[in-house]
Amino acid sequence: MTVERISILEYKRIVLGVTGSIAAYKAADFASKLTQAGADVDVILTEAATRFVTALTFEAVTGRAVYTDLWRTAGGESLPTHVAHVGLAEGADLILIAPATAQHIAKLAHGFADDLLCITALAAKCPILIAPAMDGSMYESAAVAANVARLRELGMEVIEPEVGRMASGMVGRGRLPEVWTLLGAVRRALGREWGALHDRHIVVTAGGTREALDPVRFITNRSSGKQGYAIAQTALDSGAHVTLIATPNELPVPYGVELVLVESAQEMLEAVLTYSAEADALIMAAAVADYRPEETAEHKLKKTGKALQLTLVPTVDILATVGERRLQTGRPHVLVGFAAETRDLLKNARSKLEKKHADYIVANDVSQPGAGFGADTNIVTILSADGSAISLPQQTKSAVAEAIIQRVAARLQTVPRRHEPDEC
Repeated sequence: MTVERISILEYKRIVLGVTGSIAAYKAADFASKLTQAGADVDVILTEAATRFVTALTFEAVTGRAVYTDLWRTAGGESLPTHVAHVGLAEGADLILIAPATAQHIAKLAHGFADDLLCITALAAKCPILIAPAMDGSMYESAAVAANVARLRELGMEVIEPEVGRMASGMVGRGRLPEVWTLLGAVRRALGREWGALHDRHIVVTAGGTREALDPVRFITNRSSGKQGYAIAQTALDSGAHVTLIATPNELPVPYGVELVLVESAQEMLEAVLTYSAEADALIMAAAVADYRPEETAEHKLKKTGKALQLTLVPTVDILATVGERRLQTGRPHVLVGFAAETRDLLKNARSKLEKKHADYIVANDVSQPGAGFGADTNIVTILSADGSAISLPQQTKSAVAEAIIQRVAARLQTVPRRHEPDEC
């Protein structure tokens, strides 16, 4: 699967260290995905790693020289400088060691400097991520646990390995996380370094709520949650702490997000009020049901062959509730709502913007091809409380998310961060 360009990765230089683990084959795919996303990837292979994968593989997917020892590149050329490790470290925006064996975890934890990878890590001033991978019960041994704890004390971030089947046939914790998890960890780390929303708390809602008819049936809508998840990922890329309040779906959860699962409109209201009370911004991308059954049957409704009559009553208006509370408390500092319409798009969206006391309303006509529920693209108009509006042509939901987050970040520039005292 190809990867679209990712803004936070474009023109960033990533040093990928690969050590001697059977999981090294995943590192080649990861290097390819990073390159497709726009990063410049310099790969360092340890001697043991070359027994599992070849340097030529990484050269082919990155288009760059691969480093295998302190003196020469994998192609046999002399290094560009006799202190190449310093150049690799100082020019890097991030270092990721994946897979990291127990051996190299121990060496890094105790400051060993006997190969190019360890020396580069010692010279680095950028974030260093470690993705352990090892067989059997090694990862949970006392020695490895102590070394992992030491890495964290030294300021390195450890990406926890996954539980699964090992090469030996054993099942346990020690599998290298999948490529998308590694990519998410890199994005979050870079966002913390470069993002405009560093130290901000952003709450995002996503998906369509479910209003129960009986224990097995519910009323819902066609929302897939894709736009909300894209917004959550973009907020992470911008360095924010992100709480994602979502309904059940099959979408991959962005790495580093705080996920809160809800089903009904009432559950979403309670979660939104709790998590947005001290938040910097709330972005309500969820499609909340307007009505719910007046009563929920205790047991499954049986088919009788006769017409079934249901009484529906309005659900709570979450955006309006938050807007009213915001007038009293000032939180969240920025409030963004969505208006999914099939007619009178701008008229209805402007009315919603005013009535809900929001800063922005993102309006989209869900009847248009390539927009709205289930699609990977969207066509929106972003209306602002200051009367301005911008219409975005059909583009990916990630691109729409970037446009929304840019406006949230711009508005928050005048709001002190949590660790900054208000001026008297």
